[in-house]
Amino acid sequence: MKVERLKVEGDIALKATNLKPDHLKAANLDLSATLREKPANFQPANFGLSATLREQPKNLEQANLTVSRLLKQGKGLYDSGRFAEAVDVLEQALKTNQAQGDQLSEAMVLSNLSLAYQQLGLWTQAKNAIANSEKILRYIKNRDKSTAYLQVLAQSLMIKGSIELGSSESKAAMESWEQAALTYGELGDEAGQIRSRINIAQALQDLGMYKRALNLLNQVEESLVAQPDSLNKAIGLRSLGNMRQLVGELSQSRETLEKSLEIARSLPYSQEISAILFSLGNTARAQQELDEAIDYYQQAFDQSLDPITKLEAQLNQLSLLIDTKRIKEAQALIPQILPQLESIPLSRRSIYLRINFAQSLIKDEVRSIKDEGYVQTFLDAVAHGGNPQDRTGSRSWGEPPRPRYLAASLAKRLQPSVKKAIQPSYEIAKILATAVQQAKALGDKRAEAYALGSLGQLYEQNQQLPESEDLTQQALKLAQEVNAPDISYRWQWQLGRISTGLGEEENAIAAYTEAVNTLKSLRSDLVAVNQQVRFTFRESVEPVYREFVQLLLQSDRNEANPDNLEKAREIIESLQLAELDNYFRSACLNATPVVIDQVIDQVDTKAALIYPIILPESVDIIIRLPQQPLRHYRTELPQDQIESTLEDLRHFLPQLHRRKFFPMSQQVYNWIIRPIEEDLANSQVDTLVFVLDGALRNIPMAALHDGKQYLVEKYSIALTPGLDLMNPQRLVREDIKVLTAGLSESRQGYNPLPFVEVELEKIKAQVPSEILLNQDFTETNFENSVEAAPFPVVHIASHGEFSSEAEKTFILTWDSKINVNELKDLLQTTDLRQSTPIELLVLSACQTATGDKRAALGIAGVAIEAGARSTLATIWLVDDEATAVLMNRFYQELTDKSISKAEALNRAQKSILQDPNYEHPYYWAPYIMVGNWL
Repeated sequence: MKVERLKVEGDIALKATNLKPDHLKAANLDLSATLREKPANFQPANFGLSATLREQPKNLEQANLTVSRLLKQGKGLYDSGRFAEAVDVLEQALKTNQAQGDQLSEAMVLSNLSLAYQQLGLWTQAKNAIANSEKILRYIKNRDKSTAYLQVLAQSLMIKGSIELGSSESKAAMESWEQAALTYGELGDEAGQIRSRINIAQALQDLGMYKRALNLLNQVEESLVAQPDSLNKAIGLRSLGNMRQLVGELSQSRETLEKSLEIARSLPYSQEISAILFSLGNTARAQQELDEAIDYYQQAFDQSLDPITKLEAQLNQLSLLIDTKRIKEAQALIPQILPQLESIPLSRRSIYLRINFAQSLIKDEVRSIKDEGYVQTFLDAVAHGGNPQDRTGSRSWGEPPRPRYLAASLAKRLQPSVKKAIQPSYEIAKILATAVQQAKALGDKRAEAYALGSLGQLYEQNQQLPESEDLTQQALKLAQEVNAPDISYRWQWQLGRISTGLGEEENAIAAYTEAVNTLKSLRSDLVAVNQQVRFTFRESVEPVYREFVQLLLQSDRNEANPDNLEKAREIIESLQLAELDNYFRSACLNATPVVIDQVIDQVDTKAALIYPIILPESVDIIIRLPQQPLRHYRTELPQDQIESTLEDLRHFLPQLHRRKFFPMSQQVYNWIIRPIEEDLANSQVDTLVFVLDGALRNIPMAALHDGKQYLVEKYSIALTPGLDLMNPQRLVREDIKVLTAGLSESRQGYNPLPFVEVELEKIKAQVPSEILLNQDFTETNFENSVEAAPFPVVHIASHGEFSSEAEKTFILTWDSKINVNELKDLLQTTDLRQSTPIELLVLSACQTATGDKRAALGIAGVAIEAGARSTLATIWLVDDEATAVLMNRFYQELTDKSISKAEALNRAQKSILQDPNYEHPYYWAPYIMVGNWL
């Protein structure tokens, strides 16, 4: 099926737009977050570009009073959003200039005219005007080196960059703004240089170069801070705040945006205030402060005079209302949005807004609302607007249907289920078809790929799979033509789902393979996949991997397929790595790893590798025993039941005076261990190495119970983030030196840990140690100690918290909180300055963040980012007296060079488990060994 632009009574028609009337089901794909974010950041015209009309070049002595008056009038009209009138006035100014032969003034007017044309969506006229301005400036270049000439040249380059960015020519836009920055440098205009550099950062962001953009904006901030409060300063800080939000620096983003808002309100400048409020809404949303985000979007809407900004705010608000299932409020917004969408001028920004709106309407929550009145009004309107008899069921595919025919036909078929949708499928298809036409008119293949693929999604949800497949293939082809992997993987994924639905297993596996490979190619800048990754990773990245694993393992249901098992294991490994990349906003493993299979085949032949995988209808187990092929087991039950059981188990395990965890502990044991008990016994393994998935990360495997004893009583247990193990070597036990640090006193509102001092002294009694306690445990002292001596073991006994957000994962010192990135910087100085790397990092008083279901990801994040080969950490905060006892025994065992670190932990756990005072899992279960267990 091909999508064609057809002007039929003012509508856009599609071939095969005969969407079936049955209730549309929500698909997994959600582009709304990405499309939401495009307009939020695509605002170079609001900074330094619209300023052109406010800041006319000085000393234009050639311009007569008539031109000056017209420019002033045009500026007023432009600032009030009356762009068509501004064009009329500027065209008068242009004619006056041409009559006078004042070329420099003419170039300036042409630049401003180009800017006004852009606001009206008149891109051809805008491009022609700026090209003519450039032509004039080149002509007079050699005979006019005045300050006025350089000012007009700089402004012209700024506007040219705006046009180029709006036309998807981001690289050209960056080059234009770099030239503008140089020109402002010649003028000694620091404010102009700052405007140029902020726009360069916008182009870098558009090109997916987020780190470069952030670095540039951080440099700009230094210049901005030194300047007096101004509109330029407010907008510069807003741009920096937006970028910090994109790369996950959420607290810093909010702080920067609030500073920007304070400046903007002091001016005051309402349009900039609304833009900042909009950005604050995006940051609040990324922080999961959803009510606050909705309030910010509403304030942005109320404050703004710009129709596009108002529409952006409403669309983000709509999407968030749908996500939080506030459907009645979302429903009330839709009729407000529709007329605005039709009135905004054509631009890249308006195309993304249109697709954004369509994506929100596609969502099942909205489409399942029973609103008979709204749908009936639509049906009545279309029923009287066309004649459904003018085409028959034998319509030729060579002739596209008329929109009124399609709507009336759809109305007939919708009649039996009139209450099922608040927005007809055809209306959504028409919105997207218009976006396709507009993208073609603008020559924007990237936007066209989004629109076509989204239209394919609509057909997919309506179970019109052949049509959906055709549209999706077109979208993928366009995305690949413009080298847009962040779009390509979505449509590869969509083709995988479609092929699965069509029963074409080989095609589905091929499509999913391509999608995963494309995602891997984006590892170094995964933020490019989702500009609001913090709340969309689970919707638009993670499902690609999980659906692929499900496909591979379901196809393996009837007989063992080694290739499919190996592929499924590889894909779940890739998901683990993608989660960590997302956690850190960059590729987190750059060193050369060793495949873990080699370790259990050649180094530790008493270890088994276990992959429990949570799928929609089952818990699947893949097990790798020493020198044996992979094996696969499945326990079928709904995902909701799996996750609710795991959540209850995690809740009850740390409750010291309750034993409600036993039934759940046995149930999870039956899912994960019972199917492989015989394999484990026959292989005579003594260590289980788990690669845990999803909610299983929150459960200490040591506490699983078979009805007679805990798993820790039978096996040593370790966790690893994946197939690849960093430096899989045994700990050299001779001359072990430990750097210990901790807080026994209350600091920064945290409770004292009185037994920390005992813990550190007992460690020192076992192995040579340096102690940093209380006021000695400052960030500076810790860094100095790490740098001064080669400590293979670093032990920290202080409050800390693991979170699913890197910036909220921290360890408390006497004078500060060290976050995970700072910990990396502190600990990896050893690798740089000494020959002895950190073999073991112990964090004995940490816990996962309360209410954060994915907080255990922070443990793996710390383990990898800290650069230690092994990390021993706690899932929950344990009684510090019991910790002192367990850690004393752990270090006793660690000096035994005949056992592994995992076995040393196992012996320590069993020793206190056997003590009646500490037999409850609260005391011994939360200790987990991550990484190299040897």
